[in-house]
Amino acid sequence: MTYQSNMLEDLEFNNDHFPSIILNNGSIKTLEQAQAWINQNQATIKKELACTGAVLFRGFPVSDAVSYDAFFSAFGYDNFTYKESLSNAVRINYTDLVFSANEAPKNVEIYLHSEMAQTPVFPNIISLFCEKTAITGGATILCRSDVVYQKVAAAEPQLTEKLSSVGVKYTNRIPAADNADSAQGRGWQSTLSVETRDQAEQKLRNLGYTWQWHSDGSLSAQTRALSAIKSIENGRQVFFNQIIAAYEGWEGVKDDPSVGLCFGDDSPIPSHFLDSICDIASETAYDLVWQDGDVAVVDNHLSMHGRRPYSGDRVRRVLVTLGL
Repeated sequence: MTYQSNMLEDLEFNNDHFPSIILNNGSIKTLEQAQAWINQNQATIKKELACTGAVLFRGFPVSDAVSYDAFFSAFGYDNFTYKESLSNAVRINYTDLVFSANEAPKNVEIYLHSEMAQTPVFPNIISLFCEKTAITGGATILCRSDVVYQKVAAAEPQLTEKLSSVGVKYTNRIPAADNADSAQGRGWQSTLSVETRDQAEQKLRNLGYTWQWHSDGSLSAQTRALSAIKSIENGRQVFFNQIIAAYEGWEGVKDDPSVGLCFGDDSPIPSHFLDSICDIASETAYDLVWQDGDVAVVDNHLSMHGRRPYSGDRVRRVLVTLGL
């Protein structure tokens, strides 16, 4: 159930709302006023975010990467730059902190995921800004991770308990060079911020990965066991992982899950369990239909996100910043 509020006066801090939408009532006309308002109301906004998992700000004076950088910075989160990450999605930087959402082709769906949860290094906050909407499609998918956990645990209690206990390992094939036509298109040098194979292997070793080089120069890297279900504030259990995105979107994984996924004890994850997870998340998801100038702030532990395909000649531009 979405919840729409004119500014902050009537927020209810209700866990059942998702997402929260805060409309500018016309009193905030400049970026400087928006920054001051956020600074003054940080505690209230963050309390709402901790309840619902996603807050959309609509009608505020944000128009481009620079104003978005300033708007998000007012929340006071510690910075998490894309360069710090181990994600191999293709991105374009617009400021030091603002970069494009996944640059995958517009006909490609980006499936629900917790940001960078397939690596040991991830942000706590992900923010998105819509500079230009698509003509058709292009909604950002949002999904409450605590609700997904509850429904998956009810449907598959034994396998959910195993997932909680042993975690998950991801195997990702990283290309030899950057490929802008893929949702996972950064090459291993860009992904790992290294120049040589020796440097890549040392970094992977330090992170607890195992790896294999291929004759085409690409690299298969498997993580150590990572948490797939976590406890957050107030004892809520959340489905925090990249299982859906890996199963639905990574090459070959839908046909053979072991290509990209296994339990943390190296045993296979049954396809029927993965199908059940995807079905439950799809039924639970909310499509955020963007308007130009919208800014969303998302709790990465409490909400998963993704992107619908889109079409039309207008260039959809959604930008991202990350925080800790």
